[in-house]
Amino acid sequence: MGNINGENEKLITARDVAETLNLSVETIWRYTRDEKIPFIELSNRQYRYRLPDVVAALSGNKIAKSKEMYQTRTQTEAKLQMETGKIYTYQDYLKLPEEPGYRFEVLEGMLIKEPSPNVIHQRVSRRLHRILEDYFWEFNPDGEVLCAPLDVTLGDFTVVQPDLIYLSGENNDIVKEVRIDGAPTLVVEIISPSSGRKDRLQKRGIYQKNMIPHYWLVDPEQRTLECFTLRDGVYALIAAGMDEEEIAHPEFPGLSIPLKILWEGK
Repeated sequence: MGNINGENEKLITARDVAETLNLSVETIWRYTRDEKIPFIELSNRQYRYRLPDVVAALSGNKIAKSKEMYQTRTQTEAKLQMETGKIYTYQDYLKLPEEPGYRFEVLEGMLIKEPSPNVIHQRVSRRLHRILEDYFWEFNPDGEVLCAPLDVTLGDFTVVQPDLIYLSGENNDIVKEVRIDGAPTLVVEIISPSSGRKDRLQKRGIYQKNMIPHYWLVDPEQRTLECFTLRDGVYALIAAGMDEEEIAHPEFPGLSIPLKILWEGK
């Protein structure tokens, strides 16, 4: 797919395309892998794009429809919450009865119920936990890496259960007996089939609003890892990879994550 018309058009990255079209980088990677959009491969897995060619390849209706779908779902959820008159708090959350096969979160007063993670999700979580624990044991011995299920409360109306949590030694004071009460240094969400929109949009917005310095998104199905860091109060993508690439995080010296390890069989 290297020969694209308009050689003088500006070449841009997948991140630039994603931000311009209000799509995720993960989506642009998937379109590239499936050859649904034109691209130029500069070197092994180094892709560049011409925005007019990408826009022409993608259906404008498809992009608009996905935005409309998200807005409609969000409006429906808000309407339902208004009709029921129920804004959930942490105390309400504590009173919820356990339901085998499901887990609950409260996102800015809205109760979220989802199926428990599948086996692939848990394998990826365990492997990444091991990598992070080994690294932070040396990088910040006073810090701690924890994993779900563990409640993180961000005010009275938000209770989340990130798949992985890193707390530096400087914010150990937010560790309570049964929960983390405040913003960790890093939260990692591993996307399940039912959680993509929630993790990528709702929870990202909540974590950004609560000034959590680092937010990572892992997608086992698409075999991608995206690392976001706060820049002037807004998350910026500073490291990303897919398939068997190795990610070096610029703000954690010496941290290297070989993605192949995350996706291996057992």
